[in-house]
Amino acid sequence: MVVKINFSLEIHIDHDKCIGCGTCERICPLELYYLKDKKAYLVENYRDNCFICHACSVSCPVGAIVVEEDVR
Repeated sequence: MVVKINFSLEIHIDHDKCIGCGTCERICPLELYYLKDKKAYLVENYRDNCFICHACSVSCPVGAIVVEEDVR
């Protein structure tokens, strides 16, 4: 039996909240974040590599990162 799972992943960074502390960059096990101009950004292909551990969102000291996932 083959089970097909559809999922979508969006990670949002609120740059108004982001303080550029680099916590997300240090905590992400797959190195999907980088800092530029004292703000956090995601690598272009983050959806292909993120395994949705939520380390970034729970570790952000100002709540600037929101991980939205939908699994069906």
